[in-house]
Amino acid sequence: MNSIFQLRHILGTCRTLAVVGLSPQWHRPSFFAAKYMQAHGYRIVPVNPGAQEILGERCHPSLAAAAEALGAQGVKIDMVDCFRRSEDIPPIAREAIAIGAKCLWLQLGVVNEESAAQARAAGLDVVMDRCVKIEHARLFGGLNWAGVNTRVISARRPQQLPY
Repeated sequence: MNSIFQLRHILGTCRTLAVVGLSPQWHRPSFFAAKYMQAHGYRIVPVNPGAQEILGERCHPSLAAAAEALGAQGVKIDMVDCFRRSEDIPPIAREAIAIGAKCLWLQLGVVNEESAAQARAAGLDVVMDRCVKIEHARLFGGLNWAGVNTRVISARRPQQLPY
């Protein structure tokens, strides 16, 4: 279980997100989450072998290809955000380790303990069964405006409001 402090640290330091399984269809959860993060200042790197471009960014067939293309520009992938089934995670986790990502984030309903242990052993932060968009909105001041109980009690607003 990740603490609020850990999640805030991850979302505050990981600014380039490779979204594995990002769909080009606007109504899919991966598209919605990536669009939200992009609108809040994060760089989105789509990883989907079946698409050419998503959200105005060039698609890459694999994490390794994305890391190589961005490396040529002097950009490093900080977080690997996985919109894939739990059984598809092991090769993605190995690639995340190989490219030197800081965090492996598995979306809602996605849990793979073996891959998480491998990633942690390699020094990556691991978040499982959580949505990056929901956690960002909860921790950086988006959800509480709508009356949602975020379980974050503070008299201060977070320092980094991207609005």
